[in-house]
Amino acid sequence: MSPLRIIPVIDLMGGEAVRAIAGKRAEYRPLNTPLAASSDPCAVAEGFLRLHPFQTIYLADLDAILERGGANDGALSRLADAFPKIEFWLDRGGKEPPAAVNFIRVLGSESLAPDAPAPDLSREGAAILSLDFDAAGFRGPAGLEKQPALWPPRVVAMTLAKIGGGAGPDFERLAAIKARAGAREVYAAGGLRGAEDLAGLAALGIAGALVATALHEGRMGGKELAAYG
Repeated sequence: MSPLRIIPVIDLMGGEAVRAIAGKRAEYRPLNTPLAASSDPCAVAEGFLRLHPFQTIYLADLDAILERGGANDGALSRLADAFPKIEFWLDRGGKEPPAAVNFIRVLGSESLAPDAPAPDLSREGAAILSLDFDAAGFRGPAGLEKQPALWPPRVVAMTLAKIGGGAGPDFERLAAIKARAGAREVYAAGGLRGAEDLAGLAALGIAGALVATALHEGRMGGKELAAYG
């Protein structure tokens, strides 16, 4: 069984951490979690680090993804300054990450022009591609999800409809993407429930899992994090 990394997620909107549910971004509200006293992103990050000494945290700048400006610029700056040893994987749509060295850019396929030719992201060696799917299917340039030669070394398989729902990962889609990916690392996002899903993902050879709700709801504890985190 392959090793598996657990990567906690913070979704940012209006400078606050928000609760993401099924990709319905108009319904996202400030996060209420037992891990932090407020929805301040730094407080949420501190809560994650009290659970486990994570080395990587995934950030989704939803205002940038939705092309609503730089509402989260201050929060991103504070996170980079407060946690200089954390590697932040940052999806902010078409915007470049801030200059801080601990930001790694995530290129979400939903932010790429759907009617343009599939771009060759294999040259973006330091970036991560997120292959984004909703209920209607792939969101992004036609065919990109089936052309692994265009992918960078690290790929996230993001099933938006499963985010925050606790219905389990999309194992069938993950298996198909992993089969195409070759030596590339594939990370699962959406629907993780707990230890039983971690074992299933590891058995598929998935490199890691993006997790938020299972941590906030206490469905993933110290034992699982010590084994996989």
